[in-house]
Amino acid sequence: MAAYLIVDTKISDPAQYEEYKAKAKPILEKHGGEYLARGGALEVFEADLWHPTRLVVVRFPSMDAARAARDDPAYAEVRMIRQAAAKATLAIVEGL
Repeated sequence: MAAYLIVDTKISDPAQYEEYKAKAKPILEKHGGEYLARGGALEVFEADLWHPTRLVVVRFPSMDAARAARDDPAYAEVRMIRQAAAKATLAIVEGL
């Protein structure tokens, strides 16, 4: 069953975040990740619990594949770039 990585990001250093994007993409793709949305136009209809700022959605073949991307040693290094350039909330949800 597919799994979706959903990321909300508030970027503080756009140049450094571009470096993160370039380095993260091949790691996620190595684990079967496919970007479905990557910071495009966003319209929030209701925001009782959460008000997203910049959304990314990545589809993986399974929860295990999504976890493998998250836990990849190469991603650990790239994660530090993201953490220095932005605040984020990440979630993996099982889907169709």
